[in-house]
Amino acid sequence: MLKRLDPTSLLYPLISLAVLVAIWHWAIRLFAIPDYLLPPPGAVFAALYEGFASGSLWPHIGATLAETLGGYVIGCVLAVLMGALLAESRTFERFFYPLLIGLQAMPKVALGPIILVWFGFGMTSKVVLVALVCFFPLFVNTVNGIKRTDTELLDACRAFSASRRYLLLHVKLPAAASDIFSGLQIGVSMALIGAVVGEFLSAQQGLGYLIASASVSMSLSTMFAGVLLLAAIGLIGSMLMRALHRHVVFWESRGDRSS
Repeated sequence: MLKRLDPTSLLYPLISLAVLVAIWHWAIRLFAIPDYLLPPPGAVFAALYEGFASGSLWPHIGATLAETLGGYVIGCVLAVLMGALLAESRTFERFFYPLLIGLQAMPKVALGPIILVWFGFGMTSKVVLVALVCFFPLFVNTVNGIKRTDTELLDACRAFSASRRYLLLHVKLPAAASDIFSGLQIGVSMALIGAVVGEFLSAQQGLGYLIASASVSMSLSTMFAGVLLLAAIGLIGSMLMRALHRHVVFWESRGDRSS
């Protein structure tokens, strides 16, 4: 059964948001900050309203969401598969782990132009960049979570002739579920970063493209509107992943209630 939503969990962040907007508004008035340096909240909300009402924002939001979701799913699936393979195979770990660590240390922004040359200037290059960016946090968490499985529990299962496949699917992966979901939550924000970086490099649509094009015309209200939309998408994605975490790894919440 799904847990009821606590109204205070939404009330407190809304109060904090209202306070931040008030500070933003009064700071502009008190220090006489010009609009070309920091737009007032009203101008940003007006840009958001106008963009939604005219429909000009929807294609940009759709493009960023498509790139983010596509790369996120591909990167996360590969991260869990390769993490499980590396944790289970000493041979694979010896041959490929140093290479993967070296690739992780490489700035993904530096790989952006190469990815554009290989995969073109369309959505595919952004999806590949997003997959690369969100791959490594989940990969490392998967490896660490599987390797931290309780050895006594594994020995008990082996005493009943449990196969290696059974141990991985029914013991090690459930034991690593919390680490995996932590990597998934980190991957949400990382995936957005990858999508925006790809749109900065080359795009015709997307919130990153919107911010970059608005910077040329010095339309700060549009730039702030794009940043706020990215923050809202990241927040919603993180909240959904946290809810999925509580629903899938249900034994953790039971343990918290019993203690």
